[in-house]
Amino acid sequence: MKAPTLENEYVKLALLDLSNYRKLITIAQQENIVQYLPSKIDTSEDLKDYVQTAVNGYYHKTAIPFIIFNKTKNIYAGCTRFMNIDWKNKVLEIGATWIGREFQGSGLNKNMKFLMLQYAFETLNFQKVEFRIDERNTRSRKAVEKIGATLEGILKKKCVFIRWF
Repeated sequence: MKAPTLENEYVKLALLDLSNYRKLITIAQQENIVQYLPSKIDTSEDLKDYVQTAVNGYYHKTAIPFIIFNKTKNIYAGCTRFMNIDWKNKVLEIGATWIGREFQGSGLNKNMKFLMLQYAFETLNFQKVEFRIDERNTRSRKAVEKIGATLEGILKKKCVFIRWF
């Protein structure tokens, strides 16, 4: 599977891998940037492990991780991915998205989600795209509602999350 590059005049999504993850370290270190993810990413080593997991998913064809480049500000903004890809049933999730505070509410997320949805439906011919968002993450829930997503329900006890403080 060749990694797609998704792009418009505002944003470019390219494959996130071990050659480019260091461009995200300062964003990953912002306070509470990933408070609802089950991963710790605020050190270089933790971020590398996080990206390695995403890369493993890419090679197993269960994920396509992207590094986000904000073209209007000419700077890297965060990452996102297609995940839990079910090629047989044509269903995937968009998740593991985090962007720097300075990009939140700027329209960047809307642009990248549009590109991802367009690619999933029009190129991959998938039938369903899901967003898995922690129920406490009201900011992300509102963001995907703005692009037309509909809440189908709240999963209970799907995963065990451990928070380190």
